[in-house]
Order: sequence, then C-alpha cells, then structure tokens
Amino acid sequence: MFSFPGLRVSAVLTLTFVGLLCARVSSAQSTQTLTINATVSARAELTISPTTINFPDASPTTTPSIPANSTVSVTANVRTSGTPTLKVLANGNLTSGANSIAITNVTWTASAAPFIAGTLNSATSQDAATFSSGSGSYSGVFTFALANSWARADGSYTQTATYTLTAP
Repeated sequence: MFSFPGLRVSAVLTLTFVGLLCARVSSAQSTQTLTINATVSARAELTISPTTINFPDASPTTTPSIPANSTVSVTANVRTSGTPTLKVLANGNLTSGANSIAITNVTWTASAAPFIAGTLNSATSQDAATFSSGSGSYSGVFTFALANSWARADGSYTQTATYTLTAP
C-alpha cells in the first residue's frame, strides 16, 4: 500500500470544497408588513341648474297652470352607508312688496326615480327624492308649474327655496 500524505490533504480539501459547493446555499431574508389605510367618509354633492326659474304672465282662463321658462336639471352624488335624502324648503311665499302668492301654488314633476314630484312648502321641508340606501350618482329633471289665478295683484313676485342633500 502506498501512502502519499500530501495527496491525502489535497484530496480532503478538494472533497470539502466540492461538498461545500454541493451543499445548499443558505440565504438571508427579511420581511416587513405594509399597512394601507384609506378614509372614505360620507359625502354629498348636489348640483342644480339653472338656479333661477321664471313664470311668465298668462291668462288664468287659457293657462290655469303656468309652466316655468326652464326645466331644472338636478344631479345628486352621494356616498354613504345610510339612506340619503333630498329635501326642499321654500323660504316663504312668493312676494311682491306687500302682496304675496302662497308658495304651495308652485308644484313640480320629476323625470325619473329616485326624484319625485311635489309641492313647495315653507313650513315643512318636502321630499324631492326617495333614495334606496347606499351610494350612487343620480340625475334627473324637475319641471315646475305655478297655479294661475285671477285673484292676484299685479307685480313681480320672488322667493327662494333651499335644496338639501344629506348622506348620513
């Protein structure tokens, strides 16, 4: 039997090196969690156009109901987990100096759901839409009319009404 001591050391080193190469290379790893937050609050945006309508003079005999000079486009954008509401409240009767016309003589129709027809009132806010619960974007048209009468003083009558869109 032959012995080569230098060869044995070399063979052991070679086998060790090959073993290291064949061994699984371990890797380092680190993880971190990212928390992502988003705030979504209830929101209501109402657009009405135009913001002024006029009822022209007309004979009560031939025109018992005077249509307004323009329809009113309404867009209600709501984001809520509750049930939104759209209400309207007149700020008083139509007035011209000391003369007045009851605001309940002003009515409107609505083009489509969720908007609804109604009569202006200055004592109690009136529903102008019936929404299902939740969020959405709704568009429609209101068509206003004024009940005509011979029993009115002449004048230029005016009043405002406030629409309130709520997203609880």
